[in-house]
Amino acid sequence: MTAIVHTRQWDRPWARFAARRAGRLLVSLWVLVTAAFLMIHLIPGDPVRAALGPTASVRLVEARRAALGLNDPLWLQYLHYLRDLVSGDMHSSMVSGLPVAQVIGDRLPATLELAGYAFVLAGLVAVPLGTGMAVLTRGGRRRPAELAFTSTSAVLAVIPEFLLAVGLVYVFGVQLGWAPVAGRAGFGSYVLPVLSLAVGPAAVLSRIMRVEMLTVLDADHVRTARAKRLPDWLITVRHALPNAFTATITIGGLLLSSMVAGTVLAENVFAWPGLGSTVVQSILAKDYPVVQGIVLVYGLGVLVVNLAVDVLLAVLDPRSTIRES
Repeated sequence: MTAIVHTRQWDRPWARFAARRAGRLLVSLWVLVTAAFLMIHLIPGDPVRAALGPTASVRLVEARRAALGLNDPLWLQYLHYLRDLVSGDMHSSMVSGLPVAQVIGDRLPATLELAGYAFVLAGLVAVPLGTGMAVLTRGGRRRPAELAFTSTSAVLAVIPEFLLAVGLVYVFGVQLGWAPVAGRAGFGSYVLPVLSLAVGPAAVLSRIMRVEMLTVLDADHVRTARAKRLPDWLITVRHALPNAFTATITIGGLLLSSMVAGTVLAENVFAWPGLGSTVVQSILAKDYPVVQGIVLVYGLGVLVVNLAVDVLLAVLDPRSTIRES
């Protein structure tokens, strides 16, 4: 009986947590979809005329407007837009005539690879670096090492990604010739784009990881572990490291979202065939259906990452879920 009551006490907070997060996700999705729909209507002038050019005939412009449903009332266009999205129809490109879903499907894997590899690299560098610096500099020890770490990481964290990408291209691609500077062909083509996306987030995460580790290393349970004369590496790995991940995961989720958006600049610097370069080309060509579709994909990616971070934090620290509920 006690076990049943205990289970019910845990089920209710988790159910409320899931309902609250699902509600936020649905509201955010509605805002995202509505903003993407209004984007084409907020552009000054006729978007179809802008896409087809000044030399296009009036008959062609009117035919394209009718095909896109732009002659219908705004509320009816919105309902049709929602209906088409639910059915998976994102219309076709004004330039190539290809379905927008096909364009996105062809380019999305390249963008996900770039952001995913950069995030993994940033984590593999930041966690051991931040942990090691916390252990080395705890209690005010090794001040020169602490100053060098904080100064270097602060500088790397504020360098814009596109500027870092250009610098990497010039140094390692043009001057040294160690890596290709454009395209997506082979392992070497990944090196510079991934580095340009990973350096800044790695610097931020390592600083956060160090601060969290310093706090945890002075916690009571860590002092108890030291009193038991456990090895230092075991104290750090088993008792300190798991408790230092909460803030790091939160910031890491935000950085992953920014990495996905940051691929737009990196892809254009390195001529990477992903969504970032495609959306810039579509904006220049005034191919609004493609722009709308890619904006939806980027926005949905950010929402999914934020939801995943919330769920992961709730799993790692269930007490936070209970407190919120």
